[in-house]
Amino acid sequence: MTLWNGRLPDTAPEVRLLCDSFEVDRRLYAADIRGSIAYARALRRAGVLSSAEEGAIVWGLERIRAEFAVGEFVVTPGDEDVHTAVERRLGELVGKELAGKLHTGRSRNDQVATDLRLWLLSEVPGIATGFLSLGEAIVAVAEEHLEVLMPGYTHLRRAQPLLFAHWLLSYFWKFSRDLERLDGLAERVAVLPLGAGALAGNPFGVDQGFLTADLGFSRPAENSLDAVSDRDFVAEFLFFSALTGVHLSGLAEDLVLFSSPEFGFLEFNERYLTGSSLMPQKANPDPLELARGRAGTLIGKLCGFLSVLKGLPSGYNRDLQEDKEPLFFAVDTLKLLLPLFAGVVRTLEVRPERMEASLEEEMLATELADYLVKKGIPFREAHRAVGRLVRRARELGVSLGELPPAEFRMAHPAFDADVRGALDFRGAVGRRRSYGGTAPERVREQIALAKEVLAERRGDAG
Repeated sequence: MTLWNGRLPDTAPEVRLLCDSFEVDRRLYAADIRGSIAYARALRRAGVLSSAEEGAIVWGLERIRAEFAVGEFVVTPGDEDVHTAVERRLGELVGKELAGKLHTGRSRNDQVATDLRLWLLSEVPGIATGFLSLGEAIVAVAEEHLEVLMPGYTHLRRAQPLLFAHWLLSYFWKFSRDLERLDGLAERVAVLPLGAGALAGNPFGVDQGFLTADLGFSRPAENSLDAVSDRDFVAEFLFFSALTGVHLSGLAEDLVLFSSPEFGFLEFNERYLTGSSLMPQKANPDPLELARGRAGTLIGKLCGFLSVLKGLPSGYNRDLQEDKEPLFFAVDTLKLLLPLFAGVVRTLEVRPERMEASLEEEMLATELADYLVKKGIPFREAHRAVGRLVRRARELGVSLGELPPAEFRMAHPAFDADVRGALDFRGAVGRRRSYGGTAPERVREQIALAKEVLAERRGDAG
């Protein structure tokens, strides 16, 4: 029996197949029961329920929660969604008349909006912990290999030398920003819709301030019509998860590339690889490739849901039922990927000899231009002179350091005998002392700051 069979007693089976959502939203059971318990208390405070009736309803709801938790909740053909199922079972436990009072002044519109917000708020701490674990792994590996040099790349071409730790920490700050976005998002999720009714508000004097405090929200929604239709928080979470997916995909791509035999900078722990069904020798980075693919799916979920929201009239519309599947997928994906990446990074074998063997003197061309600048030569003039030197070295088939002094002076008369001192990889790295640069002392500062960020977050989580 549906909750609205008094007006429409005979619903076509095809309609039920389309509308019923229990198998999708059943995971909201704990949030639904928590919200219903709080609402029962609010109804008693408003004089709608007696203390005995409140006690019976709360007892019934707690029992239903236990049945769900141990997998003993029995679904019936009439259970349209999790809200219907809970109300039906409550009627079996405490009587239909008393169970029917629980919905006084409440609509499934404000009920489901509350449930979804409660559920998402309960998931945020676990996602935040995943970011912290990944951040800790990044910092630990960076600190352990602080002195290792590697080529830095632009356009996937060797550009300038970097510290390996500097490259790895660049991802720490991406994920730190993701975590900050999650913080801001959680603040906007913690807005209470309960008490908004179907759209116009609650006529029974239900205390929304009490509900706000009891359910752990920060404030009630300012407008009842907006409260039941607002899914900005879902769209925002999907954006957050899509951008996090993009950052994870970038790290995955770098790790796959740098661990390939052609680079050989890194080696994966075999526990994070899979094999081939045909080729016995293969050890493939399938998990990271799947993570790259999931980033695309997360982007698709965001675009799809924004398309659902586009052009909806005001108030609640059933289109909003499409909010749960992409949100659940995004949460599940992040809870899967963040620990995976933490494990991959934590167990990486770093191969300094391969990184440093990939350094080539041509990457120090900028150092030669800077050498001229320090002698008072305008940078553009210095740039052209060094460009000619690079071309000449290639013509002769030698490195920059192997060019004879005459070639340097021909490129620019300001070049002197001490120019070869500029052709030093560690010196080049050490000169990048600007805040956030790759000089060792700056990278140590990054590590210290990252540790402070992690410690503060772990303290908050504790």
